[in-house]
Amino acid sequence: MLVREDVTSLYEQIATTLEQEIGQGIYEPSGKLPSEAELGERFDVSRVTVRLALGRLVETHVVERKQGKGTFVKPRRLQHRLDVLRGFYDSLAAQGARASMELLRMQACAVPPGLRETFAADVTHCVYLERLHRVDGAPVALAQTCLLPEASVISREEAQALPSYEMLERLPGWHIVDADMTITAVAAASDIAAYLEVSPRAPLLVLRRTSRLADGRACEATVFHIRPERFDLVVRSGLEARVVG
Repeated sequence: MLVREDVTSLYEQIATTLEQEIGQGIYEPSGKLPSEAELGERFDVSRVTVRLALGRLVETHVVERKQGKGTFVKPRRLQHRLDVLRGFYDSLAAQGARASMELLRMQACAVPPGLRETFAADVTHCVYLERLHRVDGAPVALAQTCLLPEASVISREEAQALPSYEMLERLPGWHIVDADMTITAVAAASDIAAYLEVSPRAPLLVLRRTSRLADGRACEATVFHIRPERFDLVVRSGLEARVVG
């Protein structure tokens, strides 16, 4: 209920009320807010006041207006920290995202040309995994992973269900101590665009990760193609990288 004698403007009260409701998930799953007319009737204010309230929420990146469709809750941006050795799935789940993972491919094959320099010279074959990460049912990242041949004991059930580092740390004698990561941006190739449900040549973030065991061997190399509209890749200074989970 609006307090009309309050020094706070009516539109600011409406904006605060809507933001609280958005935080409670009232407008999920579609994310669509009521129309301006419906909001005006609900709060007993003019359409101008409603527009000011929605404008405030647009300015603070809480909602977005879609021409001809209405006003929608803007998806919350997620973070993936690069200074902590945490799997991508774990990173999503730790932020309360409704994350899921689908195993698209698992096979033994020759190390792809772009990853040959990652492993020791005598490593010519690898276990290849391709997994699609989703948030709220929408694809957000494609992970293409090569593992040392001894990872062939990993079952398809484990590859489907377990985050990367949890899966690898289960292997006898495997303990990941550090990883190198690089970030670039690319235009989506047609096959990757299809998996991520974006247009060919749409901009994507590419995170390349190489993980090493305590004996210095590179045991895992993963290339993540990530839809950038919901993700920030974050580094915090003064922290040593560490395995979480």
